Amino acid sequence: MPSRRNFIKTTSLAAAGITMGFPAIHASTPSFESGRPALKERNFTSDAVEQLIIKMLGHIESPELAWMFQNCFPNTLDTTVQHKIVDGKPDTFVITGDIPAMWLRDSTAQVWPYLPLASEDEKLRLLLAGVVHRQTQCILIDPYANAFNDGPKGSHWESDHTEMKPELHERKWEIDSLCYAIRLAHGYWQQTGDTSIFDEDWKAAMKLVLQTFKEQQRKENRGPYSFTRTTAWQTDTVPGNGWGNPINPIGLIVSIFRPSDDATTFPFLIPSNHFAVVSLRQLAEICEVVTEEVDFASACNALAAEVAEALAKYAQADHLDFGEIIPYEVDGFGNQHFMDDANIPNLLSLPYLGAMKATDSLYLNTRKFVLSSSNPYYFSGKITEGIGSPHTLPPMVWPMSLIMRALTAQEDEEIKWCIEQLRKSHAGTGFMHESFNPDDPEKFTRKWFAWANTLFGELIIKTYQERPHLLSN
Repeated sequence: MPSRRNFIKTTSLAAAGITMGFPAIHASTPSFESGRPALKERNFTSDAVEQLIIKMLGHIESPELAWMFQNCFPNTLDTTVQHKIVDGKPDTFVITGDIPAMWLRDSTAQVWPYLPLASEDEKLRLLLAGVVHRQTQCILIDPYANAFNDGPKGSHWESDHTEMKPELHERKWEIDSLCYAIRLAHGYWQQTGDTSIFDEDWKAAMKLVLQTFKEQQRKENRGPYSFTRTTAWQTDTVPGNGWGNPINPIGLIVSIFRPSDDATTFPFLIPSNHFAVVSLRQLAEICEVVTEEVDFASACNALAAEVAEALAKYAQADHLDFGEIIPYEVDGFGNQHFMDDANIPNLLSLPYLGAMKATDSLYLNTRKFVLSSSNPYYFSGKITEGIGSPHTLPPMVWPMSLIMRALTAQEDEEIKWCIEQLRKSHAGTGFMHESFNPDDPEKFTRKWFAWANTLFGELIIKTYQERPHLLSN
């Protein structure tokens, strides 16, 4: 079983296990050979994606940055998707990379940057619809699970003390898993106008989403979910005999795990609750406009309003050095956890997810905190600096945090700085990793992490669309 905490040191593409042999993207830079699989070995090829890559390569001045973009942007399609038709519907299973399982979170994030191209490429549209259909089936199997097998294959984690099923890879309850499934369905509909994904199975899955969110408000009892694991890693199991640390039911939703798959300290995970508000409103919009389930839409909007009100009341706090900011976690008793984690949703990503404006004064204050040494998971080294995670232990910086910093930045210089840090930290592989040592980027975790690769591609495309001069410098 691949560990997300295994360290890999590499000094060459071959050492990193990257397939060679695709033509170099610039004749003047023969060392930048493509890290993509040979054409016949790719899992999926999209004409629209390939055309965009060619277009982008003509606008990225740096040969190294162009090489990185060409490797990273199509990585999800090249290496992680399995697409077919099941019972007349498209079905797409998306592994996360070096772990052969499908996370609801990762699978959405991995295909998200391809959505704007779906109307140009029917094959790609069907693949994306297939991801929505597969996520629907996953939720119907178990709305509390975060990661799934491609069928009832069992799991390395089947000994976990929770209600495991053979279809589950892992059963860690994370609010964002369900939010990401809504985000993808809503985004797909907005980009394509296709409503066929909103079938009876999808409607049933969304009923489970709302039910699960309400159960985890824990107003009357602790709900049906608990989890413990026999492990030496403290953050891989849950205190309180699997129920988490105590909470005061204030209207927020409990998330026993973070998007890092680490256990929360205080179970009200604030970035994920903000994400839930956005997702519930998107779900209500679909049900009002498409499925015409007015009562269900009203229930979604009501829960969104309740959570938003609780966030306004309980998820703003005075920090000793930064004034009023958003804490990462709270418990409803008045305790707050001041930190941020690189995994998304995090505090840094709130504008990216549509939870608040990037110019909001509360967000800007919070941003100053999370990008400072006052955030216990902000690490600085000889080469670069950025947000890390308890998941990979200090002092590892996550490329994802540098990407998200650029995606939410307002100034050219900050975006340019982030792109430069990413260029300096890929350890000669041309790909993003889970994390790296800021003193020595050749010490990194996860050589094949498709979410970070595709997110990097998303950043470069957004930069070209909004600030093309940054790529021509």
